[in-house]
Amino acid sequence: MLVQLPYGRDVLNYEFDNKSVKGILRGKMDDFIPSKSSQELVAESIENPFDSLPLRELAKGKKKIVLIASDHTRPVPSKLIVPEMLAQIRSGNPEADITILIATGCHRETTEQELKEKFGSDILNKEKIVIHDCDDEENLVTICKLPSGANLRINRLAAEADLLVAEGFIEPHFFAGFSGGRKSIYPGIASRTCVRHNHNSGFLDSPFARTGILEGNPIHEDMIYAAKAAKLKFIVNVVINSRKEVIASFAGDCEKAHIAGTKFVLENMGVKKQLADVVITTNNGYPMDQNLYQMVKGMCAAEATCKKGGVIIAVGKCEDGVGGDVFYRHFCDHSPEKLLEMFRKTLPEKTATDQWQSHILARILVNHSVVLLSDIDDKIVREMGMIPVKTMNQALDEAARALGKNDFTICIIPEGISVIVQEDL
Repeated sequence: MLVQLPYGRDVLNYEFDNKSVKGILRGKMDDFIPSKSSQELVAESIENPFDSLPLRELAKGKKKIVLIASDHTRPVPSKLIVPEMLAQIRSGNPEADITILIATGCHRETTEQELKEKFGSDILNKEKIVIHDCDDEENLVTICKLPSGANLRINRLAAEADLLVAEGFIEPHFFAGFSGGRKSIYPGIASRTCVRHNHNSGFLDSPFARTGILEGNPIHEDMIYAAKAAKLKFIVNVVINSRKEVIASFAGDCEKAHIAGTKFVLENMGVKKQLADVVITTNNGYPMDQNLYQMVKGMCAAEATCKKGGVIIAVGKCEDGVGGDVFYRHFCDHSPEKLLEMFRKTLPEKTATDQWQSHILARILVNHSVVLLSDIDDKIVREMGMIPVKTMNQALDEAARALGKNDFTICIIPEGISVIVQEDL
């Protein structure tokens, strides 16, 4: 059974023993054939928004318009979406002062080359682009208190805009339920302190803070409150397949359009749990597997269908390394059990940088052995409590060693962040 696993900008091919493979969990997204081209889908969604006036109408009479765009860690086809949004805005208001604000959240600054790859030279050279900095206190404004108790501080440009709109994409998210929609605001253009508060250990321990769940999810509830408080008036969110092609687009009200998109994703990405001794997962290749920090997302899909005490084999190039020194130090200095104990004693307002990612990885490591097939230095991987390998043969050998047996069942998730594992379908 030959299986292709995304690995950076390439793929890893491996032939598995049919007798060992209990199942391959794939969503139906790649089987979905849209009736229109990607460009037509985006344009049509903007022309027929959910519970909103058309974008061109919203733009009329507005002087300062801010368009929030995703950063380099998200495979959003901004080259398709942003030109269409800009054209719509200018058709309603040719004199509009438009700023494209890059929603980096707490990620590193997007480079000029990454902006060029994302938008193309035309937009990069002609449009005003500002990159959000979650630590730039002079350019952050407090606009409300959130249900969680945090003071919501967002980028001043967004807070002072006459019209705030956003682009993005919708996929499963390992603790917010789904990406997209309200996340353009929070964490996209919020302060680091706000993001920390939203990602606190109490919220993460909620059984509703899981992939594919919005109702009752305290993290989502804080996020949607923030988006409404920031007056995010219009979104354009797409759904893409594994080839990064747009297969659906949803535009309009930040909540209504997003919910419509999440229903589409759930219908096409839901897969039935198949418990196995070993679960192999990826982070969908570049750009989502740029670092180990992001790889935790794909591991969560494996966690949902791996037997307790089983082995998760995470496959991702991680060309940028670990993805954060604090994240790295957490696991160098403490056992997973100790980390969880520390995090659960931490007050929400005292949540530390990257605590959330460490919390979830620690939860996984408490219950499973993790074998990491990546380009990261072996010493670093071992320091973080995982088993480093460079080939799939090595990974399976290490899995056998961890399980104490050579005869084990395998479940494969070729695109770990593109499935929603469910008990029943």
